[in-house]
Amino acid sequence: MDLTSWINNYTGQSDFTLVGFFSQCKHPALLAVVIFVVFLIALSGNALLILLILSDTHLHTPMYFFISQLSLMDMMYISVTVPKMLMDQVLGNHRISTAACGMQMFLYLTLAGSECLLLAAMSYDRYVAICHPLWYPVLMNHRVCLLLLSVCWLLGSLDGFMFTPVTMTFPFCGSREIYHFFCEVPAVTKLSCSDTWLYETLMYVCCVIMLLIPVTVISGSYSSILLTVLRMNSAEGRKKALATCSSHMTVVILFYGAAVYTYMLPNSFHTPEKNMVASVFYTILTPLLNPLIYSLRNKNVTEAMRKWLGVSTLFQEIVK
Repeated sequence: MDLTSWINNYTGQSDFTLVGFFSQCKHPALLAVVIFVVFLIALSGNALLILLILSDTHLHTPMYFFISQLSLMDMMYISVTVPKMLMDQVLGNHRISTAACGMQMFLYLTLAGSECLLLAAMSYDRYVAICHPLWYPVLMNHRVCLLLLSVCWLLGSLDGFMFTPVTMTFPFCGSREIYHFFCEVPAVTKLSCSDTWLYETLMYVCCVIMLLIPVTVISGSYSSILLTVLRMNSAEGRKKALATCSSHMTVVILFYGAAVYTYMLPNSFHTPEKNMVASVFYTILTPLLNPLIYSLRNKNVTEAMRKWLGVSTLFQEIVK
């Protein structure tokens, strides 16, 4: 190896290669088409949900405010990873520059951390609405909602600012093939030729805190909600409360389950293939399922959609 190549490899100035899971698939073209369709459905579904919430005054409540923010995060989240992955497959070029890899990592960490905390804020909102309905307008006013959202974005971006610079400044003096479909921290860290034990330990502690605190809030909120619902005299009230909370819990299990596997289980449980499958859950499937869960299982959203479609149909008839 000549001096220039050694310097480029050691200082991290050369490109990385994203191996991805298309190389492991027997029909990569078909898989690419499926992922592209999923990507379009996820984008359009989340955009439609945001549009409905903004346009219908009946949906201008804290719960739907948080749902619209979740949809916005999901749109950004899936756009960080999937377009690059599909373009690599179409063009046959799986290289990614160090700067692009770092930007992808930062955006992914920021959005993942923010969504992780937002789900906890949503569970607290449901707890106040069901367990303390009389105090709900005070405890969840517009200012409180904006404060909770700001904290989610701030701590999420702090996550990105903490891990991205450290990960990308490690020396990479060996293979630069990332066995993943995007620049996720654990996959990139494995390529370093330096001792990353201390960094991985600190990252593990931070991830445990970032995951356990929201999980604790969510568990406590929904435990209290369940006890309150069981004491309700109204069967209709129980049904409505359980329907709302079951939707939230479906999202929580999908998102946190995959995140716990990726960042909290020991290395003996991990293989590149399993890590990529786990990442699919919170980078592709969750953005796809969230708008379906919050629209198809929500009477207020479906009613708003019917009104919106009715207005659209009437407008088309007037134009004709």
